[in-house]
Amino acid sequence: MLVLIADKFPTQGRDILARTGEVVYRPELGEADLPAAIAETRADILVVRSTVVNAAAMQASANLSLVIRAGAGVNTIDLKAASARGIFVANCPGKNAIAVAELTMGLLLALDRRIVDATLELRQGTWNKGKFGKARGIKGQTLGLVGFGVIAREVAVRARAFGMKLLAYDPQIPGPELYEHLGVTPQPSLADLLCAADVVSVHVPFNKATHHLIGAEQLALLRPGSIVLHTSRGGVVDDAALAAAVRSGQLRAGLDVFEGEPADSKASYKSLAAELPDIYATPHIGASTEQAEAAIAEEVLRIVHDYAAHGVVHHSVNLADRSTRYSLVIRHLDHVGVLAGVLTALREEQVNVQNMSNIIFAGGQAACATITFEQEPTPALLQRLRDHASILAVELRAARA
Repeated sequence: MLVLIADKFPTQGRDILARTGEVVYRPELGEADLPAAIAETRADILVVRSTVVNAAAMQASANLSLVIRAGAGVNTIDLKAASARGIFVANCPGKNAIAVAELTMGLLLALDRRIVDATLELRQGTWNKGKFGKARGIKGQTLGLVGFGVIAREVAVRARAFGMKLLAYDPQIPGPELYEHLGVTPQPSLADLLCAADVVSVHVPFNKATHHLIGAEQLALLRPGSIVLHTSRGGVVDDAALAAAVRSGQLRAGLDVFEGEPADSKASYKSLAAELPDIYATPHIGASTEQAEAAIAEEVLRIVHDYAAHGVVHHSVNLADRSTRYSLVIRHLDHVGVLAGVLTALREEQVNVQNMSNIIFAGGQAACATITFEQEPTPALLQRLRDHASILAVELRAARA
């Protein structure tokens, strides 16, 4: 398989990938250049970080079958176009969690102690201990985590070490055990969290449901003097509303992501921090540590290897979320044509297969196939399968309601 890498990627990782196939390294490629490069190389696998992968790129070559985001967020990849072409899209979740958590805590500490401003004045030759020798301190303050995924949990571990009280809101996290383990109190709603927190840190993916999740209405719930930390994805926080709240003196903010931020690694950009001294900001560098990049590279290598060797795609983000109502478990002799006969029988009864796996037992004589689908097969179909000379047993399992 040919792997096209369209972003910066460690040399060691490229060398390892080259052992299993051809690697084309084109880190300079941008959104406009990518379709032609995919068509030219006939790449089977595309690896990107921040490069936008649009519909034209997905359609550039019939060979392309897997796009890997060397990071967590996939908002720069056209998932709809990939799904329409049968192209897997995978990411590397959690591998940059510690790096983002470290930056989150760094922004909080910098804001509380006004480290950036103090440094700038010292560089300008001014010693101003009276101005900067005042801080609230973060011990005993309440940190509210919006989202409680892997990154937020790493923030919780570090914040607890600083003596902070921890709250979190995430309707997707089941059960209280995870919260209890980390000493975090779950909140029934986002509003409850915002009203109770001194510091709010945002850690949710960007999608239609989270667009402007934190807007003017939500910011108005915060206590005067609160701090907002945003290191997830631009668009989750309404930047204009945040700027207005900071400008009014209600709160301060530490930001690593912005709405409409440049896609290039270096570009002219007027950020909120340029006009508002109570905003500390970094240019979307949360995941940019050597440790995080090494961990992500290792995960990319694993995804590529297992896809090339076994056809398995780890962390695929664009598979249909369908409810499986029935599973057909078929133990059979490992003879040529057995599974083909099973699939033919299902097709003739208009049963649409959703998923299928087949494992071979030691010795190579027998195997077990599991096939899932939505509609219930007829007794006649089940009996037809049981009557097959090479089929040992057939079991129909219904999913629990």
